[in-house]
Amino acid sequence: MIRKKEGFQGQRMIVIPRNILSRKCAKEALLSPLYITDIGYYPRALFHHRKRPQGADQHILIYCLEGKGTVTLKKVSYNIQAGDCILLPRKWAHEYSADEKDPWTIYWAHFLGSSSDEITEKALKEWGGHKTFLPHSPERLEQFERIYQQLQRGYRSEYLAYSNMNFWSFLSSCIYPGIHKPGQANQQHDAVDQAIDYMNKNLDKMLTLQQMAAAVNLSQSHFSFLFKSSTGFPPIEYFNHLKVQKACQYLLFTSLRIKEVAMQLGMEDPYYFSRMFTKVMGVSPAQYRERKN
Repeated sequence: MIRKKEGFQGQRMIVIPRNILSRKCAKEALLSPLYITDIGYYPRALFHHRKRPQGADQHILIYCLEGKGTVTLKKVSYNIQAGDCILLPRKWAHEYSADEKDPWTIYWAHFLGSSSDEITEKALKEWGGHKTFLPHSPERLEQFERIYQQLQRGYRSEYLAYSNMNFWSFLSSCIYPGIHKPGQANQQHDAVDQAIDYMNKNLDKMLTLQQMAAAVNLSQSHFSFLFKSSTGFPPIEYFNHLKVQKACQYLLFTSLRIKEVAMQLGMEDPYYFSRMFTKVMGVSPAQYRERKN
């Protein structure tokens, strides 16, 4: 059987010189949290095959644009087809290959950094495993191209910074496709997003937990569980944070008195509003306005 690591017609690949990685990327504060080590694009990669019994030194992301392939991670196999994205954690034994009849076209990147382990863990948690499906997004592919083209120009500090800062955004669009493309999130995130939209539309009211849950057709207990699991905050506390955020805008950009700001946010008691604001912001509304002015 013919097997090839690379050498496909139309392929593109950049391997960042290792002295650049060690001297700049791994040491500079701006780059060290997350940086690309290798990046490429393999179109219709017939006979593509890689096997790393000890895994790679970097995390690997593979996004399949079209065609098919197979990835095996620690003896667990995944069938890959158009739209699938898979993450291979560093040091994990793996093997992957393109389908012989319908070889895949893939975008791929190897990455490291002090935050790379946590980012990979977050992706696996969000996806519920190593593989997810990404709705087609021209914006995501255009961003990949910008990253690639900038790295192709060399390794000036600004080129590395631009590429790797964009890579944060690229990874975010892969980890959170429902946020990148609103309306395409999973059911749990849809309910939370709908609730947040409902909160933002009703900042002038004092919503109850019952009203929030009813707005997304969930029981109070299930809604509270989903919301806190997704955001890290109980719904009412999150709602109050949104109110304080809006209050900051009123304090900065209007001449409304503190009492009037409270009224705009559905609070008849200005003292209650001031206490809530101070708890969140660490200063009173009057102090906040004075400091910013």
